[in-house]
Amino acid sequence: MQHSRTRKQPLDFRQEEVGRIMTRWRASDSCSLVGVGSVGKSNLLQHLIDPDVQAFYMNVANAEKFKAIIIDPSLLGAMPNPDTPDYDQFRAWAGYELLMHRLYLAFFPLTDVLHPEDAAAFEELLDVFRDGHNPLFKYMGIRYLELGLEFFMRQGIQIVFMFDEFEDMLFNLPIKFFQALRGLRDINKKQLSYLTFTRKPILDIAAEANIKLLDIEPFAELFTDSVVYVGPYNEKDAHQMVQSLMKRNNQQYGDHVQTFLVWATGGYAGLLRAGFRALETLDALDADTVMRSSQQLAYQLAAHPGVREECRTIWTSLSESERIMLREMASGRPNINLNDTNMKRVATLLTNKRLFQRRGQEVVIEPPVFYAFVMSNPDTDY
Repeated sequence: MQHSRTRKQPLDFRQEEVGRIMTRWRASDSCSLVGVGSVGKSNLLQHLIDPDVQAFYMNVANAEKFKAIIIDPSLLGAMPNPDTPDYDQFRAWAGYELLMHRLYLAFFPLTDVLHPEDAAAFEELLDVFRDGHNPLFKYMGIRYLELGLEFFMRQGIQIVFMFDEFEDMLFNLPIKFFQALRGLRDINKKQLSYLTFTRKPILDIAAEANIKLLDIEPFAELFTDSVVYVGPYNEKDAHQMVQSLMKRNNQQYGDHVQTFLVWATGGYAGLLRAGFRALETLDALDADTVMRSSQQLAYQLAAHPGVREECRTIWTSLSESERIMLREMASGRPNINLNDTNMKRVATLLTNKRLFQRRGQEVVIEPPVFYAFVMSNPDTDY
């Protein structure tokens, strides 16, 4: 029942990232995706749940034997006041309930994959799980989720829970929830794994959420060797997006304009979309002007409110350490020692996120419109 409402992408969309992710999935391993805002996360997640894509990369013969399920924390129910009795237990139950509900929707109608008696038993279990009259329902959430999963595990089905905006879950759910996820994974190693999408590495977010390293470490260990940095679109995907934007908007631009837009935005999905809408505001787009004045045009593009908003989305998704380094680099006289361990780590993160590029001894902020944004003193926007 997990149908996509977004446009279907070509099978080779995001080929590098998807190939790495599905290599992990073939081994039933978990995977941590890290990417800045405006990177095109929604399109990637929807692409990953497409059975045709899974068959293409994973050689899945029976689509019903593999299911990737998106878990959106915005669908968590309202949380009680922190002074409420059993506050942590209720929050953990809310997390288990969201997984159980999405599990039900992903396989509906259940009789497609479960025996009729098992399908009926799962639905009964779901009703009991949600029964607020049961005084133990908040404490029993993990037990009911474990039982619910077991119906599908017995059928040899492999499941990946894909946690979108995972930061929200780390900030809103108790540590016990993540420890329980690790426990469920240990019980079902061959069939259960997780994917998280975050703007920063998981341990960095955990530190911001004041979660003790020893408490989150068992869960974070699942992703130690499986971190994939999601950057902008490659040239092919970026040009395909421009072609799609022209078709949807019934507007045509020459190859030189399309190439300029991809270069100026670096292929970031949000910047491409906003930049396309801003093209008509530029002074001139003839081939000669674009060739001679590409830097100037990139600055004009960056000044457009829509493009600036997308740049701000990238900016606010970065840590303060990353923003400090970018400000220094944009100053022209950076006071940064890249041999310092902490500075080197920050520079590596920015490089992995495709916002830094080393050209010999020179370090350049990418893409050009984001560089123009950083040069414009972005903190004045607040």
